Amino acid sequence: MDFPALAARKAVALALAEDGSHDDVTTRWSVPAGLQAQAEITAKQPGVIGGLPLVSEVFRQLDPEVVVDELVPEGTLVQPGRTVVRLTGNARSLITGERTALNFLQRLCGIATLTKQYVDMVSDLGVKVLDTRKTAPGLRALDKYAVATGGGGSHRLDLSAMVLLKENHIAASGGITPAIDAVRAGMAAEGRDLLIDVEVETVAEAVEALHARVPWIMLDDMTPAEIRQVVQAREEIAAGHGVVLEASGGITPERLRPIAEAGVDMVSVGALTHSAPGLDLSMLLTGAARA
Repeated sequence: MDFPALAARKAVALALAEDGSHDDVTTRWSVPAGLQAQAEITAKQPGVIGGLPLVSEVFRQLDPEVVVDELVPEGTLVQPGRTVVRLTGNARSLITGERTALNFLQRLCGIATLTKQYVDMVSDLGVKVLDTRKTAPGLRALDKYAVATGGGGSHRLDLSAMVLLKENHIAASGGITPAIDAVRAGMAAEGRDLLIDVEVETVAEAVEALHARVPWIMLDDMTPAEIRQVVQAREEIAAGHGVVLEASGGITPERLRPIAEAGVDMVSVGALTHSAPGLDLSMLLTGAARA
C-alpha cells in the first residue's frame, strides 16, 4: 500500500492546529530564536517502524527548512536504542513539532507492530490477516497503511468499496437470502458490480449464504468446530466457486491459531487499529549551536 500523502497532509494540519503550534509560548520564551540543533527519534522498545513520512510532513508544514533523514526503511523491525530519524534545523521548530511527530509515529508503529505479531502467528498456514473499519476517525488511511506495513491486508477502505451485509442489514431486509437478492437488484439497477461479503453467525446461515453463491462469507464469532463444519459445507455446496471464508469477532492471539487451523482463508481483527499500544519512541536534541 502506498503512503496516503493527501490523508497525511490533512491529518497533520489538523494536529498542528489542535496543538497550537503557531503559539508555542514555552518554546518561544525559553529557546533562543537563532539556535540550530540536531535531534534523533529513537526506539525505546522492539517494534516495526511505520509512518516515517509523517515526520517529514509535520516539519514540512511547521518549518520547511528542517531536514528530516529517515535512517531505516518502512517495515523495519528495530530493537531498543535504534535511531530511526535524524532531524536538523531550528531548535524551536524541532521542539514545537516533537509531540505531533511522535504522536503519529508512535500510533502507526504500534499498529504495524501488533499486525506483524498476528501475521507471524499464522504465516505458515497461508491465512491472511485483515484490518477493519474500527479506525480512529480521520486517520483511517493512515491506520490501514500501518497495517499494510506490518504485513496485514485491508478489508475495505470505506462503505463504498464493497458490500458487507452485517447483522442489522440482514435483520432489516428480512433474512440472508432477501438481503442478498436486494443487493443484487440494487447493483443491477445502478449498473455496478461490487464484491458481496455476508456476515453469518451460525453454520445454518453460512449454508444459506453458500447456496446463494456469494463470493465471501464472514464467520462471526464461531468456534473452530463450527468453522470446520462450514469449510466442509463449502466443499459440498460451492466447490470450485472460489468462495472466501473469513473469521471475525474477538480474534485474540490465543484464538487466532486454532481458528486459522480450522480452514478459513482470512481473519479480520479490529484490535489491530482500535487497541494497538503505541510504540515507545523518544525524540531528544543531540546537539545545538547558535546561528
